[in-house]
Amino acid sequence: MEIYQAIILGIVQGLTELLPISSSAHLYLLPWVFNWNIPDAFDVALHFGTLLAIGIFFFKDWLKLIKGAYDLTIKKQKSREGKMFWYIAIATIPGGIIGFILDKFAEDTLKNPIIIGTALMTMGIILYIVDKYAKKEVDYEKMTLKQTFLIGLSQALAFIPGVSRSGITMTTGRLLHIKREAVAKYSFMLSAPIVLAATILKLGEFQIDLAFILGVLSSFIVGIFVIKFLLEYLKKGSFKIFAIYRIIIGILVVIYAIM
Repeated sequence: MEIYQAIILGIVQGLTELLPISSSAHLYLLPWVFNWNIPDAFDVALHFGTLLAIGIFFFKDWLKLIKGAYDLTIKKQKSREGKMFWYIAIATIPGGIIGFILDKFAEDTLKNPIIIGTALMTMGIILYIVDKYAKKEVDYEKMTLKQTFLIGLSQALAFIPGVSRSGITMTTGRLLHIKREAVAKYSFMLSAPIVLAATILKLGEFQIDLAFILGVLSSFIVGIFVIKFLLEYLKKGSFKIFAIYRIIIGILVVIYAIM
């Protein structure tokens, strides 16, 4: 793998993992179009870069969550942060288990450009409709166990390339009347445990060289800026622009694959 390929893929990962447009689709389609030979484990390495971005950007939030969980579990002192920590933990379980079981199936069967393009278009249409007509009522601090669990369960569908983990979780959150900025933040926080687990499982397959380091670094740097951008943008903006992008890219991919 060339250094420039690693940097480009790192930038793409930083953009597409945190926006609801499917990093798995882009990380598969880019090497497919340009005939690059990229190691399978490099995908997970790039996800580790965005994991670092989430960890650092929300560092104070994570400290509060961990302290809240300790106080709730050990000292029996209830707090919103303690509840949210366990909400995230519980919501991670179904998506993690299902995703782990179906991951190999996705690699062998679903990594097909037409399937990916179709998934991009379909989720784009669903995201647009749900976001347009859903009410905006619930803040991050007021999310319930039921809401957080259903969002966590929905991310199991992210094993289909093109669906997008952030896309399906944000869509489900909007369907449950959670505000855009709130569901984006929760989606970011929810991704951390699964990406961390995937990184640990693939650790032995990493080929740590200059390309690896620059790929992870570019994913991390771009990820920081994307998190800040999206949270600010969603205070007034909608998911419409991302839905339209998904539909356009999906159409182009299907046409290119057929030709």
